[in-house]
Amino acid sequence: MVSVMWYRRDLRLEDNIALAKAVEESEQLILVFHINPEQFLKNSINHDAFFASLAYFKKEIDRRGMHLQILYGDIKKSFSDLKKKIPDWTEVYFNKDERGFGKLRDDKMTDFFRDHEIAVHAYMDHYLHGAYEIKNNSGELYKVFTPYYNKWIQLEKPAPIKVTIDPDKVLKKALFKENEEKLEKMVNDSSLTMNYLPGTEQANKQLEFFIKEKMDKYNEARDYPFKDNTSRLSQYLRTGEISIRTVWSAVQKEVSSESQITFLKELCWRDFYHMVYAGNPDQKTQPIKKQFSNIQWDNNVEQFEKWKYGQTGYPIVDAAMRQMNQTGWMHNRLRMIVASFLTKDLLIDWRWGEEYFQKMLIDYDASSNIGGWQWAASTGTDAVPYFRIFNPTTQSEKYDPSGEFIRKYVTELKPVKTKYIHAPEKMSREEQVKANVIIGDNYPHPMVNHSDARKRAISIFEESKDIVK
Repeated sequence: MVSVMWYRRDLRLEDNIALAKAVEESEQLILVFHINPEQFLKNSINHDAFFASLAYFKKEIDRRGMHLQILYGDIKKSFSDLKKKIPDWTEVYFNKDERGFGKLRDDKMTDFFRDHEIAVHAYMDHYLHGAYEIKNNSGELYKVFTPYYNKWIQLEKPAPIKVTIDPDKVLKKALFKENEEKLEKMVNDSSLTMNYLPGTEQANKQLEFFIKEKMDKYNEARDYPFKDNTSRLSQYLRTGEISIRTVWSAVQKEVSSESQITFLKELCWRDFYHMVYAGNPDQKTQPIKKQFSNIQWDNNVEQFEKWKYGQTGYPIVDAAMRQMNQTGWMHNRLRMIVASFLTKDLLIDWRWGEEYFQKMLIDYDASSNIGGWQWAASTGTDAVPYFRIFNPTTQSEKYDPSGEFIRKYVTELKPVKTKYIHAPEKMSREEQVKANVIIGDNYPHPMVNHSDARKRAISIFEESKDIVK
């Protein structure tokens, strides 16, 4: 039996359900990754990082005496070409997607495979629990996190799966060399400049480092960006260079503590938002709460550009955006602050911000990021059942009290005294000259008055609710 293992966002040879099944049940195995130009993002750190991981994974497979075949272009034509080259191919294995573009692709290709007499073996691998696995007593998907968590935590979690591959089983001949050259060119043309460390080995090292060095302080320190006490595993979960089962199992084995419980709860949030997105397939373009369908966004392009590049005049917002632009990552507390600022203070459509995050975050995951943006715009689920507008200055004072994080990324504010670091516009002219920080010259005035913007946002959002009534 000749089988294809179709890789997507599961770039690993260990603890991979579809791969384990394919190895167990196949006589000959073809490892495949399909590159779809329709999904390309221009000028995107996210795009460049993913393909850097793919190229690294391909080299790792080659190093082990196997080969990863690269398909490129129209998906049906790509697999048709593969079938022509390997007529005896009769089975395909993959880890399925339950929402978004991936689900539409999987549904379309499942029909295609069956039309070509290729048996489909699809598995839920990306989450601890599938999108439709946990329902309330009425048989419906949950809308509120806490009751979902109460049921989720009681369920047995899947253990990591051992995978042993015989390299002799895997087709080594390169079937589409021209596609491999295209991948190589994509990686060589990448604008990825940060210190990006791909691969399962690096992911496992990061997990071990987090558990040994940071997890004991996770509960108390995770909200403070200057402490850098998060797991930093999100980029590896996004590419599948490490499995969620591996992460759960390793953390679960540690001595029970508040930090351990808090971290495992974050894994539940990941499952929860995946369920929300699957249950609301239009979430990427439409608000979940329909009463917010008629918000009159300002959508000021000039203000949006200033927000993107960290020139808002609010130091914590600017530091957060510059962190993302420079590193491809942003602390979760800061994601909420900048999202709230964009949608409430500037009244710019949450979809603009979500799209920019998709381009710039190396750990972008559609379900969690869209969920976060919908929440920030108060158009999302009942997981946070109240209308909230972050005050960027008080958030800054609370979570970066000494201004350490601000000074790291908004370097022009380094000389500013801590007394003014969260609101440098409050310095006198004399103090500005002394610090060489001239508001309106080498650091901008605040784009908006937060107090006035807050009142305006409440009014605009209420108007949208009234229209729906």
